[in-house]
Amino acid sequence: MTHTPQLTLAEVEAVARAAHEGQTDKAGRPYAEHLKAVAEGVRARGGDEEQIAAAWLHDAVEDDALSEQWLKEAALSRRTKDIVLAVTKRAGEGPEEYAARILATPGALLVKEADLAHNADPSRLARLTDEVTRTRLTEKYARMRALLGLKSD
Repeated sequence: MTHTPQLTLAEVEAVARAAHEGQTDKAGRPYAEHLKAVAEGVRARGGDEEQIAAAWLHDAVEDDALSEQWLKEAALSRRTKDIVLAVTKRAGEGPEEYAARILATPGALLVKEADLAHNADPSRLARLTDEVTRTRLTEKYARMRALLGLKSD
């Protein structure tokens, strides 16, 4: 069996950017800005390359930007793939189940912490014009932080 070289972080970033091309966040900003912020957040929190790669891909399967089959076959470490799948929300899944899977997957908590930190960034939430959405998201992110045992920022 030949060993396939792993994708570099630059290649993972390029794949993620291409997969989310044309997508915007709730405030209308290019989605790649969120991916970059989460990857940088993981790096700043002491995450390793496998976690940074997972940060770039953390929403790809959930948003149908890339398929689970693509992830399964990608030249990525098992740990990176496990983290991506752990942070991918599943249809009909409650927040408690979701948090439990993240906590049970080595390396996933740091990626989710960086994701939540960027999602809950007051300057990012302030761009949302709908007060109801802003309040709902603020409460949702605070609840997930509590379920994951993360301190408030």
